[in-house]
Amino acid sequence: MHAYDESYMSYAQRTLGGALHYAVHDLKMNADEFFAMFINSKIAYGFGLGEAKYVLGMSGAELAMETIYVLTGKCPNKKPSYAPYKTPEYWAGWALAYFEWESGIPFESIVSKVPVSQIVNMYSPYHEMDIRQFSDEMYILINRQQDTSALARLRTYAGLSQKALAEKADVSVRMIEQYEQGKKDIRKAAADTILRLSRALHCSMEDLMQ
Repeated sequence: MHAYDESYMSYAQRTLGGALHYAVHDLKMNADEFFAMFINSKIAYGFGLGEAKYVLGMSGAELAMETIYVLTGKCPNKKPSYAPYKTPEYWAGWALAYFEWESGIPFESIVSKVPVSQIVNMYSPYHEMDIRQFSDEMYILINRQQDTSALARLRTYAGLSQKALAEKADVSVRMIEQYEQGKKDIRKAAADTILRLSRALHCSMEDLMQ
């Protein structure tokens, strides 16, 4: 059962596509960084439920502005550009809105397994295909990630390499490798280590130990 009526779908797709395009092309943000903000602001949750305020009441640029304002208290004043063609980022948001609606999988769970940057790279050839073919591929990609560790999924979702996470959390790359490969049990790690990792990934300590 879908969270909202199919008649809203085209609006949701255009809005999320426009938000991602605006964030990347006008605000020069990283696609994964912006989508993490979209999720952490809780706006993604309301959007996924089909709340009219987000799905029908805003342009893509306004949705991006609202997302940033909720988290930072500052609203971007950059005027949105209107590209004469649909960019890969626009398509990624457009396709993500459809897949979230069709699958019933929350945005947070989707991008924890298939990052937005990876979806952007799927633009060719999937933008020329039926959207259901994109959905089929997403199910395959998500299923492949089911057996990966929570740390690996959260790191990927944050758009960080193992080296980048090690630097942010002040732990060794080797330690991260061992936790992700299951050679060491992260649940037995020192509380301070788990805390630093959770802060670097903007998640709870419990999320890492699932």
